Amino acid sequence: MRLKVYADRMSQPSRAVIIFCKLNGIDFEEVKIDLSKRQQLTPEFREINPMRQVPAIVDGRFKLFESHAIMIYLASVFPGVADHWYPADVFKRAKIHSVLDWHHSNLRPGAVSYVLNSTLAPVFGLPLNPNAAAKAEKLLSASLAKIESVWLKGNGRFLLGSSQPSMADLSLVCEIMQLEVVDKKDHDRILVPHERVLKWIDDTKNAMKPHFDEVHSILFKVKEKLKKKRFDVTKNKIESSKKTSVHSKM
Repeated sequence: MRLKVYADRMSQPSRAVIIFCKLNGIDFEEVKIDLSKRQQLTPEFREINPMRQVPAIVDGRFKLFESHAIMIYLASVFPGVADHWYPADVFKRAKIHSVLDWHHSNLRPGAVSYVLNSTLAPVFGLPLNPNAAAKAEKLLSASLAKIESVWLKGNGRFLLGSSQPSMADLSLVCEIMQLEVVDKKDHDRILVPHERVLKWIDDTKNAMKPHFDEVHSILFKVKEKLKKKRFDVTKNKIESSKKTSVHSKM
């Protein structure tokens, strides 16, 4: 039976799994689970993933969730996956696990909470929370600094000093890409101080073309919609201010 990948491309881990499959020629059926419509909460999807999160996969009778576990499974089961994604060398493999474990406790909660509370909360019917965003930004910035000082301190272009990307590079870069939807001044304030991170992101994007760009296209569409919305809000405020000023002079 054909592999099924249950995903929402607005989800960072979903994009990582989809890109991994495309890069490695893994035949799969993408089943969209729209998080904005809460489709992850349906009884049908709960049978796939009782945690009610994306991504998840079904391979025959085998079901699996959590993006890191999914990519490890795919690299181990499907033929033709290049060794650099999940090396056979047990020492290199353990190092990749260390990055992936660190990711879930540091970079991911910082990035997710910042983007949600600063920008995306209204999409899910929630209010923006500036205090939570500020707290998350501190964790996010600290995580980016750690990536530079620990994971990118070698001579290689990718994490752990590698010359080719691993699933750790894919997972972490997809996470950071979510910052594309926030206001440009906030995006630049957070990322610009980390030159090595920016170089690594570009190297990872280039190594995964054209699939990286194609899978992230939905993110850029949302980015443009939010940009237009912010412009319209600013324009309305300016026009309202002008009207108020005119009336006050009459």
